[in-house]
Amino acid sequence: MMRQRARTVALPRKILASVVAAAALVGTGIGLAPAPAAEAATRTVVSLTFDDANANQLGVLPVLRASAMKATFYVPSGFIGASGYMTRADLTTLKNAGHEIGGHTVNHPDLPQISIDEAKRQICTDRKNLASWGFSVRSFAYPFASSTPEVEAAVATCGYNSARLLGDIRSRFGCPECSYAESTRPADPYALKALDQVDATWTLDDLKAGVTNAEKNGGGWVQYTFHDVCDGGCSDLAITPSLFSQFVTWLATRRAAGTVVKTIGDVVGGTVKPLVDGPAVPAPTGSANGIVNPSMEEGAPTCWMRGGYGTNSPAFETGSPAHSGVIASGITMTGYVDGDAKLLPQFDLGQCAPTVTAGTAYTLREWYLSSGVTQFAVYLRSTTGAWSYWTSSPWFAPATEWAQADWTTPAIPSGYTGISFALTIFGDGTLRTDDLQLYDSAGAPPVAAQVTRSQSPPPTAVTAPEGPIEVFQPTESDITG
Repeated sequence: MMRQRARTVALPRKILASVVAAAALVGTGIGLAPAPAAEAATRTVVSLTFDDANANQLGVLPVLRASAMKATFYVPSGFIGASGYMTRADLTTLKNAGHEIGGHTVNHPDLPQISIDEAKRQICTDRKNLASWGFSVRSFAYPFASSTPEVEAAVATCGYNSARLLGDIRSRFGCPECSYAESTRPADPYALKALDQVDATWTLDDLKAGVTNAEKNGGGWVQYTFHDVCDGGCSDLAITPSLFSQFVTWLATRRAAGTVVKTIGDVVGGTVKPLVDGPAVPAPTGSANGIVNPSMEEGAPTCWMRGGYGTNSPAFETGSPAHSGVIASGITMTGYVDGDAKLLPQFDLGQCAPTVTAGTAYTLREWYLSSGVTQFAVYLRSTTGAWSYWTSSPWFAPATEWAQADWTTPAIPSGYTGISFALTIFGDGTLRTDDLQLYDSAGAPPVAAQVTRSQSPPPTAVTAPEGPIEVFQPTESDITG
């Protein structure tokens, strides 16, 4: 049964703790040094956590440094380096300042909504990416604060020591039957209880209340979750830099009451465990079509997402007429200035997006109706799970009857393991597509009689930009229309 938690939005430090067993000192004549007075009197522990690696979070570093506080930053490694997100150099800055880098999956999926194998790939690969960049990673946070017992087991299998949920601590924002704090020795370290995520409706009094409620009710562990730190209504999940500074400055005064700030890893403790690989997905070979749900007949449709960029107004729908079955993708474009729109296989780590082999060329095919010329836009997944634009095919002619576009890619470059692609619309008009196919070019079956090709080179104005594509992941209401 899926745990119901507050949802976060999409689409992370040096661990300082060391464990010294008192038993190792027994009989040596060496006594344990007494804890500092403030630490000995500690009844309430606060953790400040930041999700999603948004670049504006870096603005909190001066106030944290001034107050001698360390935070935990939960990082979706597939976002690193993209516009609006931190870079690897930023993460190193956090680590060098004593903050903790935690995991948050590669592509920020809702883990209970994908297969458990894909969940393991997302969780394990994220940890491996962060470790390869020089970070010791023990702590994890569930995207959208969404989990199941099976997902929690996957987090443990991937080598994490803890995983954070949201909304299980009593506050003005909910859970009136809950306790005011998590235990510093949590009953389930893979379902850590935390306050609701901080959003733009929180006041300074709300932030203070999370601490004082715990202090007045026996103490414990209070975890805060922040996303954007910015002014001017930049996000529904934003806190202003001024409000954050006021809260941290006030929080520093609570040391006299025995309240301290620690990272998640320092509270939970434990050694850094070995890295684990997620389940592998083989690349298609021979005459096997590598596309999952190629005719879009399953789900809403399952394994497909909307993509696009630029200034334009696409309207998406799925249904008839279709080339086969009863479902096809339809896009009507208006207000076109630049960019494109398309429905393409979901960007992920292998549940939906086909695996490819570096050095191999692949044959791409899709049936279409189009009021104007169209072309394939092709995206590749790197070995770290990050997606970026690769190339575009030549144009295919307009078609008032179903026609099949057919194009073979260049060899996949080194360092890439996955592919997603689709025919695009890049002008006012309509595009209808169905029956997407991907083959290892050496084993591709013969093309249909209605195949169309064009040798016209795609002009720069209609190709996708270099770098990560802007996409959103559709809900059922988005896609079925």
